[in-house]
This record gives sequence, structure tokens and C-alpha cells, in this order.
Amino acid sequence: MTRVLIVDDSPTETYVLRGMLEKHDYQVSVAASGEDGIKLAHEATPDLILMDIVMPGVNGFQATRKLTKDPDTAHIPIVIISTKDQETDRIWGMRQGAKDYISKPVTEQTLLEKIQSALKGMRLA
Repeated sequence: MTRVLIVDDSPTETYVLRGMLEKHDYQVSVAASGEDGIKLAHEATPDLILMDIVMPGVNGFQATRKLTKDPDTAHIPIVIISTKDQETDRIWGMRQGAKDYISKPVTEQTLLEKIQSALKGMRLA
């Protein structure tokens, strides 16, 4: 079973994403902040992380950079899911180490396709 960590401070967004994923047999864990996301990524070693950008404290860009630079978590693909939909945001997210970037609101089909693509890319590496 594929383990996905959702890092998002919005209970509504977390609920929606969790529902989409669990319906397709993903095992989901949740962190409500960038700091908690970094900690949980080390503890739970998920197969993939879905990362929001706009969060208090450590934002998604900072958390993505920390996780992709850490040898213990660098192998975990990160897909950013954010309301920030400017091209500069997407480019900056990819520069921090994200494997993909999805603008909210996300459809179930897009979410599943992006997750499969990110996981497949990691298996090939």
C-alpha cells in the first residue's frame, strides 16, 4: 500500500485530499504545518508527500527544500499542491526540489496522475 503524507494547514483541503486518496487504497498521514511535515517525513518515511505552500511558520517551499536536501528524506518525491498558481511559483517550487506542482482546486484524476508520475519517476531513478 502506497503511503502518502499530506502537509496542509487547511482541515478542509486535508479532508478532500484524504478522501480522494483513501478511495484508491492509499495510506494517508497528515501534518498541519511545515515543521510537523518535516518531522513526520522522518518518522513515517512516506512514499510521497503532497505539500501545501502557504502555511504559518515553515512554508511549503522551505519544507520542500529541507526535505530534498536531507539525505534521509531526499528520496521521497514531493508534489506541491497550492492556491499559488503563478508560473514563478511553479518554477520556484521545482527549484526547491518538488517533482511536480498542482494548482488548487485539484481534480481527483489530476491528483492520481501526478502521484503515479512522481512515484514512477522515483522508481526509474
